[in-house]
Amino acid sequence: MTPFDTDILMIGHVAKDELVVDGHSKFASGGAVQYGSIALRRLGIDVSVATRLHPDDFPLLDEMKAEGVQVWATASAATSRLTNRYNSADMERRICELSSFAGPFSPPEIPDLKARTYAVVPVIAGEVDLALLQDLAQRGPVALDIQGFVRAPNGQDLVFEDWPDMAQGLSHITYLKADQAEAELLTGQTDLEKAAPRLAEYGPQEIVLTQSSGVTVFANGKIYRASFSPRALNGRTGRGDTCFSTYLGMRLSESPQQATRWAAAVTTLKQETPGPWRGSRAEAQALLENHEH
Repeated sequence: MTPFDTDILMIGHVAKDELVVDGHSKFASGGAVQYGSIALRRLGIDVSVATRLHPDDFPLLDEMKAEGVQVWATASAATSRLTNRYNSADMERRICELSSFAGPFSPPEIPDLKARTYAVVPVIAGEVDLALLQDLAQRGPVALDIQGFVRAPNGQDLVFEDWPDMAQGLSHITYLKADQAEAELLTGQTDLEKAAPRLAEYGPQEIVLTQSSGVTVFANGKIYRASFSPRALNGRTGRGDTCFSTYLGMRLSESPQQATRWAAAVTTLKQETPGPWRGSRAEAQALLENHEH
């Protein structure tokens, strides 16, 4: 028996996403736990998810369960619901609105599993607090998507706000993910190769930064980059979630450089089709090897 119950325990809300492109809208289940856990299962990695949502929406969890994800769900008064508005000419920029929120996690809602990595991947600020981060850090390495601490509801809009406890919070983090806008907000640097070491000064050992063109990783004092090369952007929503979870999953067995390249390959494929990535490890590996030549 391995001393671990699961490779990665992901903590975050499953969201009901409304995707609006050029005024046409459709609904999908989303959230980093959904995009990330399914991609990880496709890579053969063992994943467990702790989430909160309204009991009426528990069927949204079936997609993850069908892929072999172990799901611990807490019933809440509402399910987090986000509207992502895009203009098809530029799928890079989106307007996010929040229509409902499933509320904060409390420590008893996190299953008592020994994981190799604890991935805190909230949709918005307010899901996870500093005390819970500190609690998880006692259990093992914590990965954090900073989105869940700086993307805050202001009425219906989601706006970037400073995270007052950032210095204390990041001191407990091993792997940190931010996108271009968040990295700039937190460091004042538009150049990701300059922003990453600045974020590392707070304590995280590895920084994963995403933008439309690819992923930049800062680990062991070195910068690693890999580009995305999707043939289409129909699956733009969930890009960063897929990239970060793939990086974390591959880091369990690979170097930062290799994990960066795997993350770019899977994210490239994911962006071509809406919903979670459901390709195969062999497909991602073929793309990765293709890029080497």
